[in-house]
Amino acid sequence: MNVLIVDDNEAAADLLRELLTLQDHTARCTHTAQQALDAAAGERFDAALIDLTLPDFPGTEVARRLRATAAEGTPRLLVAISGFSERDAANAAPGEVLFDHHLQKPIDIGALERILAPS
Repeated sequence: MNVLIVDDNEAAADLLRELLTLQDHTARCTHTAQQALDAAAGERFDAALIDLTLPDFPGTEVARRLRATAAEGTPRLLVAISGFSERDAANAAPGEVLFDHHLQKPIDIGALERILAPS
């Protein structure tokens, strides 16, 4: 899979990219919400791993904008990554589904690999 990583912690994003590369995925790191949206507009991604706390606007808004985009190449799989629990991190309107999965930091790489495995 080609994975978009969105995390303002550059070291964490780079480490995650390296781990995904070892698992035969390709990955690109971005560190702001706007960088992520720009990357998604210019490159095809199968999945996006989105930190919920970003410096310019929340990861939930990145997910909301990606879901609203019906363009070719928009990631079909959105995974929230956060230091908060899934319940604490929820910031969606009632009935709105922003993320397919939520992983709490530190990320369980086995769980991430199961999420990214072809179905």
